[in-house]
Amino acid sequence: MKNLKMNNEDHQPREDSLSHTNLKRRSFLKFTGATLATSALLATACNKNKDGFPDMEDGVYMGKGDVAILNYAYILEQLEAAFYTKIAESPYGEISDLENSLLVDIRDHEIAHREFFKLALGDNAIPDIEVDFSSINFSNRDNVLAAAKAFEDLGVSAYNGAGQLIQQPEYLLLAGKIASVEARHAALIRDLVRNGTFADDEVVDANGLEISKSPSDVLTAAAPFIKTKINARDLPTY
Repeated sequence: MKNLKMNNEDHQPREDSLSHTNLKRRSFLKFTGATLATSALLATACNKNKDGFPDMEDGVYMGKGDVAILNYAYILEQLEAAFYTKIAESPYGEISDLENSLLVDIRDHEIAHREFFKLALGDNAIPDIEVDFSSINFSNRDNVLAAAKAFEDLGVSAYNGAGQLIQQPEYLLLAGKIASVEARHAALIRDLVRNGTFADDEVVDANGLEISKSPSDVLTAAAPFIKTKINARDLPTY
């Protein structure tokens, strides 16, 4: 964890110092922790702005530019840290010592990532989010590992998809290092679910490249697990 930390005074992102000229910005989403179907209905029900996107004046504001991207990563790391903490607190009945040890290691990584982003953002960090894991049966191994697979695959695709939107090189470098750790988690979990699936065509395309997702797609996928209302109107996406 120590090597992930950065000097808060030197590197804390400032919204007014960020260049936005190369970003393709779209106001795209407010996610409320409801189901995907409900989210779609809510988006449809919202008032539309002049660009045809929902007006988003409610919820925790993520900021814009690199601040928004870092808060985006902070949300995902909070979600993963909470998930693995829940597993560690009440492991499923048939968990082996090896699996328990591996999942605890992943928990510790996710907590380190969460704390890194919190420190890097400083006063720009959003508050702690409230999660909703009611759809996950934590006493069932298959259910827990399926959720872990979904979170890890989503995390890797999120970092790969957001890299092109990061402005400051030092953040891009650190995001790449965290993405590689998330990819190791994803490969391990995938093999725990089904041996040999660590890099199958669900996550690696025909060119041998990891499949990436835009921030809007990632937040939509994560929405059912997040109760906190998030205002992502200025989050860069494509």
